[in-house]
Amino acid sequence: MTQVDFHFNAPEKLPYVCRLLRKATGQGRKVGVLADQDTCHLLSQALWNLNATDFVSHCSLRDPAHLLAHSSVIYSSDWALLSQQSQLDVYLNMNDLAPENLSGVNRLIEVVGPEERDKASARQRWKQYAQLGFQINRFDLAAVVQNQAA
Repeated sequence: MTQVDFHFNAPEKLPYVCRLLRKATGQGRKVGVLADQDTCHLLSQALWNLNATDFVSHCSLRDPAHLLAHSSVIYSSDWALLSQQSQLDVYLNMNDLAPENLSGVNRLIEVVGPEERDKASARQRWKQYAQLGFQINRFDLAAVVQNQAA
């Protein structure tokens, strides 16, 4: 069964995604990121700007095979091709719509910012995943910040 993890209230979505990718790859996971081309470019830049000790190997699905084989994160705007990559353990969706055909996907992560537009599209994806019978987990980042401040 597919597990979907929603991370709500990410104050700065792209830096949070970078930390999440660093954590996942630090655990030995290989992550596929689905995003539009502009977001893929911004994500790549953000990952390159991490501290040297936090480096996350990454590349585009369009890069040569030897880079794909040695990258912990592979990003693409083409879900059909990205979802066929057998070396990927986890997927991260950065689009407003849910990916089509999630058969064979064990785990999908959604990161949702505080903007109402982002929350509204996340609600639609949540409903879609629930209708498909997926296991859904909710992580409210605002509650984590409040607990740390207390």
